Amino acid sequence: MKLPDGSLEERNQGTPQGGVISPLLANLFLHYAFDRWMQKNYPEVHFERYADDVICHLKSDVEAEEVKVAIEGRFAECGLKLNPRKTQIVYCKDDKRSNDNPRHKFDFLGFTFRPRKIKGKNGLFIGFNPAVSNKSKRKMNRQIRSWKLHLRSNWSLEGLAIACNPVIRGWFNNFGSYYNSALDDVVQQLDLRLGKWAEWKYKRFRGHSGRAI
Repeated sequence: MKLPDGSLEERNQGTPQGGVISPLLANLFLHYAFDRWMQKNYPEVHFERYADDVICHLKSDVEAEEVKVAIEGRFAECGLKLNPRKTQIVYCKDDKRSNDNPRHKFDFLGFTFRPRKIKGKNGLFIGFNPAVSNKSKRKMNRQIRSWKLHLRSNWSLEGLAIACNPVIRGWFNNFGSYYNSALDDVVQQLDLRLGKWAEWKYKRFRGHSGRAI
């Protein structure tokens, strides 16, 4: 590990940040440290784990607090610590669960889960559902800006499509599965950048951003 003064400190624990083997080692370790332990001690508790991100489904605050304390103890036995900022008990508020609770949303795998309006057979109701997170949208917008489309006026529109569509298609196939209207900010950013490209490429669009878009 590189220190602020430029010197190196020898690592004696953990796995290399960004190392190719790190996710595999973490998954193997947590499979026994967490997955198997949960199945043995709390077989009735459903959970999802992706790498070191975990969601456990509990039926009450009391049960949630009990399992949280137990998991903290288990991790301590394995030389691990829960991240206090990320580890929280969230109330999945919807029309059927309407108690007041200050924590009623969380992020997981690039989505934000929170109460949202849903259109059903009998009109609108509130459900607890996912949509693309603000963090994911910021990451997508940064990537769009990094393409510098306005500097590629020597490319054809077909060329831009070939270069960018695989990435854009991946975003929409993944995050568009739930509340695709939440991706409108990304669409607007893409339209803006394509409009700038058209202004640079075609003289008739110079100074006419709306027409270019």
